[in-house]
Amino acid sequence: MGWAWYENFALMIGAVLFLMGLGMPVAFAFFAVNVMGVWVFMGGMRGVDQFVTNATASITNFSLVPVALFLLMGELFFNTGLARRVFDALDKLLGGIRGRLSYLTVGGGTLFATLSGSSIANTAMLGASLTPDMMKRGYKKHMIIGPIIATGGLAMIIPPSTLAVLLGSLGRIDVGALLIAGLIPGLILTFLYLITIRIQIARDPDAAPGYAATRAPLGEIARAIIVDVLPTGFVVFCVVGLILLGWATPTESAAFGAASVLVLALFRRALSVDAIVRSFRGTIMVSGMMLMIILGSTTFSQILAFSGASSGMIRWATDLDMNPYLILLSMFLVLVVLGMFMDQLSIMMLTLPIFIPLIIEMAFDPVWFGVIMLLALEMSLVTPPFGLLLYVMVGVGPPGTKIGEVVQAALPYLGCTLLLVLLLVIFPQIALWLPGRMMN
Repeated sequence: MGWAWYENFALMIGAVLFLMGLGMPVAFAFFAVNVMGVWVFMGGMRGVDQFVTNATASITNFSLVPVALFLLMGELFFNTGLARRVFDALDKLLGGIRGRLSYLTVGGGTLFATLSGSSIANTAMLGASLTPDMMKRGYKKHMIIGPIIATGGLAMIIPPSTLAVLLGSLGRIDVGALLIAGLIPGLILTFLYLITIRIQIARDPDAAPGYAATRAPLGEIARAIIVDVLPTGFVVFCVVGLILLGWATPTESAAFGAASVLVLALFRRALSVDAIVRSFRGTIMVSGMMLMIILGSTTFSQILAFSGASSGMIRWATDLDMNPYLILLSMFLVLVVLGMFMDQLSIMMLTLPIFIPLIIEMAFDPVWFGVIMLLALEMSLVTPPFGLLLYVMVGVGPPGTKIGEVVQAALPYLGCTLLLVLLLVIFPQIALWLPGRMMN
């Protein structure tokens, strides 16, 4: 066809957004637009064979295997009750300090993030476990909701993040490097969350009332740490340590991680047929949904390139002679705004075909950009009206919680994420130091 690149771009992107706006499932929206794109840009029926070949290749990619394995690992960790054991052990360490449960949310949630890889599972677990006790102790709503929803999102950046695996696989970024790159930024974000809680308590001591708590005997604390917490370090080593040391690929480390949770559950006599069935069912449902979306969106990006829209967009952006960091800021804002209307996987599928070529053209490090993109997607989890964690938090938060209250409680923690993004722009080595050590 003789259309200009921006007309091709508008046709493809506009059609996807229109179908999603009508309520069509994401995977079917991409599939329908792909059929239209093949017909318009690839000569009708002559492009169908190529379309089928490309679609099949997109989901028979070996680099996607860690997604299902990390999901299985997280499902097993929660369904066998190991997560609750770790949580109870950490609770014994804190005693009766003011804001104890808010601090416990951040500490426990960060550890859970390294063992689940799922922001939704992390938020649901923290909310269901902590909300009743926090309400009973008289915590104000923002001190309950804020730490839970903020820490729940950490699973998106702290390895093993299933979304990081997808981002690396589909954006042709080194998956192992991207997983490891999120570790230090994730820990910095945890530290910023703790500071935020401390400031909120200092400004309003009644927001998290102090109360007398019976401190567990030292021997009981030591036993809980040795029996319930330290063994999870073996799981973390299997997932993160093996990649960092260069002893295993992301796929192999994901397999070791899932196997280590099985062994740990078996050792603790927490493994049951019911837990295994529920874990496999949850893994299959989420993996199937992801693969269906990938099936459509990967082919979509190829048709977008074939139509000339991708190359035209790159030429247009480079011809603007804008500061590359202004273009980066524009990308970040696009991700956050799209989060108001779409889920994170759909956002990633829609933007990667456009953003990755631009990043390469501007000579930015793809791993560094991947971390920034994950942080933007983490923020989009709590942007109204369709941020997924908003609705999870309404479900597990105090009775009568409204979306507006959740957003308001999350604002200080979103500020922490923005501060981290700024630090990453100024000091890229925050994200790149560990991957560099891994490569060496």
